[in-house]
Amino acid sequence: MPRSLTAVDPDVAAAVADERERQESTLGMIASENHVSEAVLEAQGTALTNKYAEGYPGDRYYGGCEHVDEVERLAVQRAKELWGAEHVNVQPHSGTQANMAVYFAVLEPGDRILSLSLSHGGHLSHGHSVNFSGQLYEVEQYEVDPETGYLDYEALRERAEAFDPDLVVSGSSAYPREFDYERFREIADAVDAYHLADIAHVTGLVAAGVHANPVEHADFVTGSTHKTIRAGRGGIIMCGEEHADEVDSAVFPGAQGGPLLHNIAGKGVGFGEALEPAFEEYAARVVANAQAMADRLRERGLSLVSGGTDKHLLLVDLRESHPDLTGKAAERALQDVGVVVNKNTVPGETRSPMVTSGIRIGTPGVTTRGFAESEAERVADLVADVLDDPDDEAVAARASDTVDHLCQEYPVYD
Repeated sequence: MPRSLTAVDPDVAAAVADERERQESTLGMIASENHVSEAVLEAQGTALTNKYAEGYPGDRYYGGCEHVDEVERLAVQRAKELWGAEHVNVQPHSGTQANMAVYFAVLEPGDRILSLSLSHGGHLSHGHSVNFSGQLYEVEQYEVDPETGYLDYEALRERAEAFDPDLVVSGSSAYPREFDYERFREIADAVDAYHLADIAHVTGLVAAGVHANPVEHADFVTGSTHKTIRAGRGGIIMCGEEHADEVDSAVFPGAQGGPLLHNIAGKGVGFGEALEPAFEEYAARVVANAQAMADRLRERGLSLVSGGTDKHLLLVDLRESHPDLTGKAAERALQDVGVVVNKNTVPGETRSPMVTSGIRIGTPGVTTRGFAESEAERVADLVADVLDDPDDEAVAARASDTVDHLCQEYPVYD
């Protein structure tokens, strides 16, 4: 039992060490990723992983839960303070399972969901045909305006009135603009539907007050706890007290077994960090860095969906500036110089989701490293340089040198 990971399993230890080195030596700019603190890492690697605690604090199916009850209560209490929710469930293992629990709580198989199309920035768990949500429910999807890249709320209302959904979803994985949650509430009310706001990507921005808070406009708010909020990996559900029992029962025993208490500890620690004043400054800088990158990329001739961003991500549409360059090829060229982004579909996509015509770039991780707008602009320049000539070895060498310098100047962990 006292032996170290290296002694017990040198293969896994080597892979872990290699991954930590990869994170230190590259710029992680996938919009759904971030770097948690040493405190969150410590919380998640504790003896809490040994404990079964099916149920909820004070009402477990197992004995010996007095200390894990305190851990979960702290996470819930801090979440209520951050987002202003009446009821919070911190047990979902992921944002997708948080959405699953909401669907199970208020829908029956065959009920109707209206959500944003995946190719226009939506998410698999909002009703895509390859996901359980698209297989269990009848789904209609709305799209962004092809000319502006923005949502057209009047067209959305007309779509809702024609489709008559039971649940309307506001939320995305690659929509660069804020959602008007009050308009979504009005649309849902007009068709007597529930409103689910999925803030998976912007949980931290909402908590810090730099992005609109949907809690007062949505029946249910779901999210991830490891993206812009920088807490332990997993999901969260927020709702009013009138839906508390339905949601809790849908999570357990409906969709999950025992909660992952070490993850919940990581959530609680991250939530506590987000309550500190410094987190508001961090979240504001995430947005400022994304906007600085967007401005510089536009100056360099790249086309951005909706022309820019209101939050932590920007979506580059390569079809106009680089018609022969796919998102897949762009992702690989940037990864080769140490900038890690992901290929992404764009509105009106004609290529497959495994190839795509765009790339998604996010600033949460590099902002955690300490980047300000000047560093964001330097990265935008090297991204544009590489995309302009992905096969030029001299360009790649200069870009790699810049990445190496930035990584050394702004380490993830000391």
